[in-house]
Amino acid sequence: MSLKYLHTMVRVKDLEKSIAFYELLGLKETRRMDSEGGRFTLAFMAPPGQEECPVELTYNWDGDEGLPSDSRHFGHLAYRVGNIYEVCRHLMDNGVTINRPPRDGHMAFVRSPDNISIELLQEGDNLAPAEPWASMENTGHW
Repeated sequence: MSLKYLHTMVRVKDLEKSIAFYELLGLKETRRMDSEGGRFTLAFMAPPGQEECPVELTYNWDGDEGLPSDSRHFGHLAYRVGNIYEVCRHLMDNGVTINRPPRDGHMAFVRSPDNISIELLQEGDNLAPAEPWASMENTGHW
């Protein structure tokens, strides 16, 4: 089973102020993605020479009034996997709930025993839709 660490996501209330803070720590912005449809910006910041280990700063354009007091700062850990269906099957066979099944052959979410959200992303192209994943409903939240 192949697994590669991708990033840790945190929600931020003020993107520019957060970027300035992480820059003070020595991190540099390595890439940015704006989503008009989703109304958010993702800014990835990493230490020089460690671009493969970024922190993803997620900024919701319409605000996130619960921040900083609602424990929504920390979002999830993300891992790239060789075969998302095999990984999800292995997890399910060992009692792990698949909160967001990989219906698209690309992305799934599970939670650790400590309720930490874990994003699993298919390496390369999306796998073709397959059962039981294609028709599986979400369970809980991620």
